[in-house]
Amino acid sequence: MVRHEQGAIHAAQGYARSSGRVGVVFATSGPGATNLVTGLADAQIDSTPLVCITGQVYAHLLGTDAFQETDVINITTPVTKWNYQVTDATEIPSVLAKAFYIAKSGRPGPVLIDITKNAQLQMFDYEGYTKCNHIRSYRPKPIVRQSYIEEAAKLINAAEKPFVIFGQGVILGKAEKEFKNFIEKGALPAAWTILGLSALPTNHSLNVGMLGMHGNYGPNVLTNECDVLIAVGMRFDDRVTGRLDKYAKQAKIIHLDIDPSEIDKNVKTTVPVWGDCKETLPLLTKLIDKKEHKSWLKKFNDYRKKEIETCIQKEMNPATEILSMGEVIAALNELTDGNAIMVTDVGQHRMVTCRYAKFNQTKSNITSGGLGTMGFALPAAIGAKFGAPGRTVVAIIGDGGFQMTLQELGTIMQCNIDVKIVILNNEFLGMVRQWQELFHDKRYSFTDIQSPDFVVLAKAYRIEGQKVSERKKLKDALKEMLQHKNAYLLEVKVGKENNVFPMVPQGCSVAEIRLS
Repeated sequence: MVRHEQGAIHAAQGYARSSGRVGVVFATSGPGATNLVTGLADAQIDSTPLVCITGQVYAHLLGTDAFQETDVINITTPVTKWNYQVTDATEIPSVLAKAFYIAKSGRPGPVLIDITKNAQLQMFDYEGYTKCNHIRSYRPKPIVRQSYIEEAAKLINAAEKPFVIFGQGVILGKAEKEFKNFIEKGALPAAWTILGLSALPTNHSLNVGMLGMHGNYGPNVLTNECDVLIAVGMRFDDRVTGRLDKYAKQAKIIHLDIDPSEIDKNVKTTVPVWGDCKETLPLLTKLIDKKEHKSWLKKFNDYRKKEIETCIQKEMNPATEILSMGEVIAALNELTDGNAIMVTDVGQHRMVTCRYAKFNQTKSNITSGGLGTMGFALPAAIGAKFGAPGRTVVAIIGDGGFQMTLQELGTIMQCNIDVKIVILNNEFLGMVRQWQELFHDKRYSFTDIQSPDFVVLAKAYRIEGQKVSERKKLKDALKEMLQHKNAYLLEVKVGKENNVFPMVPQGCSVAEIRLS
């Protein structure tokens, strides 16, 4: 029982993302249902499987503006994979079976079932639950075309500078092993979107880093140098591509995706490979040549060295006594050995965590990708812990985002949920402030933010915690948090006007990435 319906749906998302199963959330009619809309939009764009069940007024009152009546079907149609209103209880078993099938199959997504009050109270003869495995006119997986596999293999075998970019499709398809075999056979450098992070171990020799606006230097610059670009389970989001008219124009594009609507949507494809990547990747791996690409891989390493010298060293070894976000994440890496689940909110802290966190296991990075929902992390961490009870779950949150859903501390207290909460407090809405500094001459507008005493607030919810601002105390504070048997809140005071670099300014090509 959460404290707010938005918290409920974000928790269900966290559960789905850490477990690989369908998350389920219940809400009442009217405001209860409308409070789910942000989470539905978030789950829809991030392909998270959910079944949401909402209450509704009596069927005979529909359309009369009855107390707490809202047309939830029309409101949620744009942000669900499927929705349906039940007015007769005899439909409930078959509709629920269909809901779970649609939510999980093919490209996953959220489904909403709206049940009127009379159907909730109606008696009927229940004949048992029959799992749904087929719906006429719904084809969750496109037919794999061998001719496209062969065309793609020819392009890869002829390439001198092949480059793989991968997204969450690898994780959703449970194709981590198949993906690893594919890139290892072809010695293919591979870079990830933020939702693809953890599909491949961070320290893998072919893992060349993060793509996009705050991604690594090499992957961004070399996107515009590669001769064949192989996209696996990603959708060419604008934060990855920058200016589309300057994106990888020199390259042949191979796009592997389960959703045909993503092919050619943003980037024109040379060879489309439709299908579940768990099926298509082995077929492609079988046909590609075993190669080394030593000089091409060296280019990524050279760019990595330049990035380390110009900005990573500054983040990890600040010239001042004030802590940086990067060194907090580095200390966490050391103490968790890359085995924790990191749940991030939205802002500078998210980009820093994605840049510097180390992951050995899949389903370890949970964040609001396409929608960028502030307030996501705390409730999502609750769900993630239920989805993976044996793993350490750490929520990394900014001081702004935390205050959007902090009421879920009550859920943590009442249910005794062992989540670790790290608030990186820079007393700003940091990402917006960075843009105002760099592109609007420091005309700061509504980005400085005052906060309560977070540690005292946590103690009001009977959650232990402490505040740290000194470098010499950071590691011990993190260690105490991780070793504590129950939930724990650690507030870390970090630099107020630190920026996240590298950065691709909006309206620029990915090759125009700035190191400072």
